[in-house]
Amino acid sequence: MNPKANPLSGIEILKTADTKALAGFSAIIDVRSPSEFAEDHAPGAINLPVLTDEERAEVGTIYVQQSRFLARRIGAAHVARNIARHLETALAGETGAFQPLVYCWRGGQRSQAMATILSQVGWRTTLLEGGYKTWRRQVTARLYDGELPFRLIVLDGNTGSGKTEVLLRLAELGQQVVDLEGLAAHRGSLLGGFRDRPQPSQKMFESRLLALLDGFDPARPVFVEAESSKVGERMVPPALWQAMAAAPRIEIAAESLARARYLVRAYRDIIGDRAALDEALRRMPTPPGRKRLAAWGELADAGDFEALALALMELHYDPAYRRSRRKETRSLLGVVDAGELEAADLDAAAAEILRRVAD
Repeated sequence: MNPKANPLSGIEILKTADTKALAGFSAIIDVRSPSEFAEDHAPGAINLPVLTDEERAEVGTIYVQQSRFLARRIGAAHVARNIARHLETALAGETGAFQPLVYCWRGGQRSQAMATILSQVGWRTTLLEGGYKTWRRQVTARLYDGELPFRLIVLDGNTGSGKTEVLLRLAELGQQVVDLEGLAAHRGSLLGGFRDRPQPSQKMFESRLLALLDGFDPARPVFVEAESSKVGERMVPPALWQAMAAAPRIEIAAESLARARYLVRAYRDIIGDRAALDEALRRMPTPPGRKRLAAWGELADAGDFEALALALMELHYDPAYRRSRRKETRSLLGVVDAGELEAADLDAAAAEILRRVAD
C-alpha cells in the first residue's frame, strides 16, 4: 500500500506494515526507548529514541504523581534534545533524498514529534499508523491465524546426526532454509543454550521468522530441521508448527560413535564450562540418580566426553527419538547416511537430500 500524505503536516501516512511495504524506505526509525526496541522491532529498523528508558520512567512518574502539564513540558524538552542529537549524529550524513519511515508504540506523540521535525528538515517522511502495534498485528495474523504457502521438507534424525549443519549447507547451496535454532539462539536440546547469545524475546523470534519467510518463493521447497514445539524457551508459532507437522521428512542417519564425536565438537562451549554442564545434567527430563551423576562427573573429570555423550544418547536422546518415531505420521522421503559426520560427509548428505527432493 502506498503511503498517503497528511494534508495538515505534509507527513505521509502508511497504514500497513508488511515487509514489502517496509522495504520501500531509506530507513525505518523506531523512536521507542531502547528496552522497547530490544524486546522487538520491525525488520531492519534502527533505534533513535526520543526518550530514553530513564526519561520515559521520569515523565511517567511526574504524570501520575504531579501533573500532566509538567510531565509534557519536561518530556518535550527531553524529546527536543534527543532529536537534535540524532540530527547531529546518526542522521548527519543523510542527503535530501533521504526517505524515512518513523514509528513508536502506537503512532502517538513520540513518532509524531520525530516525523514533524524530519519533515521540516525537508526529508520525505512517512509515519506508520498504529506504530509498532501495526507490525505486531501483521506478525500474529500471519504466524498465528494464517496458513503458510510453502512446501516444507523436514530434516529428521537422532541427536548428533548433523541436521543443523546439513541445513546450513543447503542454505549455502542456494536453498530456502528456516534455521529455527539460529533464529532462537538455541540448539534445541538439553545442552542447547549459548553462553554469549541469550535467546531473543518470543516477539523478536517471530519477527525474525516472518521477515525470513517473506523473502521466500512459494514455488520452491523450504527446508527446516525437526524440532519440538519449543526451541529453548521460544515457541514455534502455530502456522509453522502445523506446516511442519504435515510436511514430509528426510531422515539423516549416523552411527552412535560418530554422533558422539560430533556432539563433542558441537558442544565445545558447554564442555568448557563445567558448572553449566553439571547444571544441565541435573535438569534432564529423566532425572539421573546420584550414582549416575557421579559417574558422568567422573567421565567429565577424565575428559572422556565421547563416553559421556554416548551415555546421554543411550539414556535420554535416542529413547526419546524412538518414542517420537513410533507416533510419526509424516511421509518419509528417504534416509540419508551422513557417514562419520565430517565436513565431506555433511556436504555429501546435503547433495543427496537435493537429489531425493528432485526425484
